[in-house]
Amino acid sequence: MNEIEIVERLTKVEERAKSNTHQIEELKPIVNEIHTMSNTLVQLVGEVHHTSENVMDLKDKVETLEQEPATKWKNSTKVVVNAVLGAIGGAIGAGILYLLTQI
Repeated sequence: MNEIEIVERLTKVEERAKSNTHQIEELKPIVNEIHTMSNTLVQLVGEVHHTSENVMDLKDKVETLEQEPATKWKNSTKVVVNAVLGAIGGAIGAGILYLLTQI
């Protein structure tokens, strides 16, 4: 290689280095923005996870509230059946006592 070829090659390398430096400088803000977006995404995932936990708690509470009227209805039907059975038992007992007092 002669001196002219070395100078030409060195010139091309320097031009490529300048071009690469320029491209890197253009990409730095984009890389910073990507890092910012990544951090924001991590925070959003944390908030979504927290929101999901709150929704599950609310779901459990709503299910409890939905079951409450059914429980009250079930208990009230038990009370009515027990009252009817008590009345029948009381009438039978009173009838037996009446019959025993007639003897």
